[in-house]
Amino acid sequence: MDFKNLSFSAVYMANGKEHSTQSLQNEHFEITVTTEKDCLYANITPKTAVTFKKLCFKLPYRYAKDSKIFVNGYQSWTDSFEYSVGESMHELSRLTEFCITKNPIKAIGLPKSGDSLFHKFPRKPDFFYGWSYGYVRRGEDVTIFGSLDERSGYTCVSFDVQNSAVIIEKELEGVSFDKAKNLLSFAVINGGYDEAFDRYFEKMGVVCQTNKRRTGYTTWYNYYGNITEQIVFRDLKSISELDAEFDCFQIDDGYQAAIGDWLITDKKKFPGGMKRIADEIHKNNMEAGLWLAPFAAVKSSRVFKEHPDWFIRDKNGKPYNTGHNWGGFYSMDIYNESARAYIKNVFDTVLNDWGFDLVKLDFLYGACVMPMHNKSRGEIMCDAMDFLRECCGDKLILGCGVPMMPAFGKVDYCRIGSDISLKWKRSKHITREDVSTPHAVSNSIFRRHLDGRAWQNDPDVFLLRDSNIKLNFEQRKLLAKVNGIFGNLLFISDNVSEYTQQQKNVLNDTFAEKDIIIKSAEFSKPDIMEIKYAENGDNKNLRFNIRTGEYDD
Repeated sequence: MDFKNLSFSAVYMANGKEHSTQSLQNEHFEITVTTEKDCLYANITPKTAVTFKKLCFKLPYRYAKDSKIFVNGYQSWTDSFEYSVGESMHELSRLTEFCITKNPIKAIGLPKSGDSLFHKFPRKPDFFYGWSYGYVRRGEDVTIFGSLDERSGYTCVSFDVQNSAVIIEKELEGVSFDKAKNLLSFAVINGGYDEAFDRYFEKMGVVCQTNKRRTGYTTWYNYYGNITEQIVFRDLKSISELDAEFDCFQIDDGYQAAIGDWLITDKKKFPGGMKRIADEIHKNNMEAGLWLAPFAAVKSSRVFKEHPDWFIRDKNGKPYNTGHNWGGFYSMDIYNESARAYIKNVFDTVLNDWGFDLVKLDFLYGACVMPMHNKSRGEIMCDAMDFLRECCGDKLILGCGVPMMPAFGKVDYCRIGSDISLKWKRSKHITREDVSTPHAVSNSIFRRHLDGRAWQNDPDVFLLRDSNIKLNFEQRKLLAKVNGIFGNLLFISDNVSEYTQQQKNVLNDTFAEKDIIIKSAEFSKPDIMEIKYAENGDNKNLRFNIRTGEYDD
């Protein structure tokens, strides 16, 4: 990549005044840009304390009429699509933008799971943005534009088709630069799809934690928070009697007394305690998994009542609401030593005393919703993921609700799409992180490059049951097929004792080890997804309507 025509602009505060510049050197700072093959590095040496309101590099880039542009969403649940030239990004509800500026609604934390707090959604055609990396594709030829490290701050990568440019911006809110520091490490890599992503991850130095494909069960998508010891033992028994290979049985939200009080088990629902649950799972020759939102707590929890000083606070010193789930929740300040000790003790108990083998760690974005301690959101999230890996040691981590790049190489498995819904119909979304089966399916396809490189992809569950579901059986089979092709964590959430032989056959086929090679996956028409792949050496084609779930195989 030729970086000679790179341009720079910034808006910043220095000595109490706002300044703008297009120069890398001025009376307040000097930015040194160096290039090495496909990589670009920018380092700042401040002459006085500098705070950036905007910092932007622009690369000239000519798009073709048939270019496909992929933009990576902010976190696990964020919709992530490959767009065509002439399109606009899928519209975010204007209600979300309204919420950001109206304090009474903002107080419930509605838009905080995404990037709405710190990035304005573009409402124009031929302008696409994402986080950390993206690519432009023409046929099999791919050019990746990607950050190599988000520790200095998140990197926004925008594709401006009309102005023939790729825009690289750093999200640096809340950071004052008073000493030399790296601002940007960036790569532009061209090649075939797999070749380009192999080289990109090699340049990042990211190594996948595991290469094992896992099958299993989770309680969430049938019972949600209404789980009990009796339900768990019943479904565990049914699975153990089924002629199918299950690696893991995971308990989801609902076992704990309150969000945040992870070691206080709800005695009415789980009178035998969680060690008994893990032991029973092990007796049935499966790994035991447990859901946690390790940074989160609700106001009614004991940990929040007794230690409100452990939690992220706003500029007025009040606990800062970090999301609307469970009626609103708060997230721990990962730099608070007492909070860190509490979290370490939770993991030590869950993994060593109770004996769980895998932890699903959810709502992780809450750690970095607000810049603090002179650290950017990106740096905070990188530190948070380092901390979680330290806490868990060599036990398995399934990440969820987490900004993508800080989790690369830090978790064994990761959700790469939104939660699925019990129906297919796509409704109007308030945020880009809303529950949506079509979005979950699309993300499984378009984030497939992360599988085996950053972690093993979790496409979320597939469901085959007939009760408590609005997906018809053909839609259920399609979801299972997509997960089997693109996923390496294949979980169900059904009472399998109710399965018909047809449902058992689909389950066994989905769980079966197969040699899958993706040849292409793209929208051949609006809403029509076409996937060409080889399965155990046989060429196959899957074509379906992403909007309705109707398909041809």
